[in-house]
Amino acid sequence: MTIEVKLPELGDGIESGDVLEVLVQEGDTIEKEQGIVELETDKATVEVPCSHAGRIVKVHVQIGDTVPIGATLITVEAAAPAAAAPAPQPPAPPASQPPAAPVETPAQPAPTQPASTVSSPAESVPAPAPAQRSDPKPAAKAPAADRESKPTPTAPPAVAAGTETGAAVAAGPAIRRFAREVGVDLSTVAGTGENGRITREDVLAVVLQTSKTARGKQPAADANLNTTTDDWGVVRIEKMAKIRRTIADRMHQSWTTAPRVTNFDDADVTELERMRQANKADYAAQGIKLTTMPFLIKACAMALRDHPAINASVDMENGQIIYKEYYNIGIAVDTERGLVVPPLRDANKLSIPAVAKELGNLAEKVRTGDFGINDLRGGTFTISNLGAIGGTYSTPIINVPEVAILLVGRARKMPVVINDEVQVRLMMPLSLSYDHRLVDGATAARFLNAVINYLEAPGRLLLAL
Repeated sequence: MTIEVKLPELGDGIESGDVLEVLVQEGDTIEKEQGIVELETDKATVEVPCSHAGRIVKVHVQIGDTVPIGATLITVEAAAPAAAAPAPQPPAPPASQPPAAPVETPAQPAPTQPASTVSSPAESVPAPAPAQRSDPKPAAKAPAADRESKPTPTAPPAVAAGTETGAAVAAGPAIRRFAREVGVDLSTVAGTGENGRITREDVLAVVLQTSKTARGKQPAADANLNTTTDDWGVVRIEKMAKIRRTIADRMHQSWTTAPRVTNFDDADVTELERMRQANKADYAAQGIKLTTMPFLIKACAMALRDHPAINASVDMENGQIIYKEYYNIGIAVDTERGLVVPPLRDANKLSIPAVAKELGNLAEKVRTGDFGINDLRGGTFTISNLGAIGGTYSTPIINVPEVAILLVGRARKMPVVINDEVQVRLMMPLSLSYDHRLVDGATAARFLNAVINYLEAPGRLLLAL
């Protein structure tokens, strides 16, 4: 029986995905939940698993295709009918009727080749190992056939090919994506990780070696680039990535639907910095990096509780305001693939150490690309840390359907008048953009003042839950 494996629902609002890599090919034996394709959709890269085990009859997609939800990815000859083949064996011994010969007849077919032609590789013990390696293609079947039927003349070469190719594809989605970005064919990479898995360092080593050999051959390399010319000179053309298209669509939606106003102010974080410096060594001993961000996240979460309009969204179609009673602070992260905004969930319920730890986990996920679509959903307010790169004030774009975003600049020492005396204080620039359809200037100012008050009295944040 053949089954069409289709692209399942990937989340609310996701209508399609771009095929980054096809992990199988026709003729492969595939296990249930084994990856079929790697898709780039919304702001995440996901590996789509197969819903059935069996042999792949046809692959319907290729790299670069934009696949809508519900489209057929592969056609599989399901292994279920073959799994029923052993069932006749138990009936055979009892049904050994008059002569004893029928008893021997089923005893021989049980281990014979018929079961190993199509479905036995999926049932046999050795088969899952090659089946899990998605890129090896036809070679994945050969090792299983070789173990079961040694007389097959083509088995030895297939085992050798499978060994080489299998090692080349022993890499996770993040490594495969990184290899594509730097132009490395994983079949040329020898893995040095556990069980021969390819690491980031292995890919970088190939890049370094390729770079050395390519010196002096630049014209030949340039011939492979998608370049052309306009009226003024050479230009390079690249297809816009799914993430960049999504960012462009979201920014256009924000710009055209949410009338934006931005308030600017400064927070005196002199005391906060003193406290951070005094405690960062203790945090580091626990494996936690203590930056200013955990204090800022906690300050925003606490201020949002007292200013519900900032933690809401607008439903113009139904004439409703949706007030969120959970506080998920999105952290805008600039990555090589585009802007990613994973939310730190229930930030108001976390202590400063817990926020710092969760922030580290989020950073690691973003750095390795180990996040799914749901990891980027559910945010109610966003913080963008421009200070990590440099700069002071800006006018950030609201991450709709949220109604506000806070941009943080780099703290710098400034002269400040306190009690008629000029003092040098560490001042943090803050830029709050908000949707003027819902948030008035006074509401925004009160919220920003609340955030500043928490930052200027960090002891309150340590006690707040």
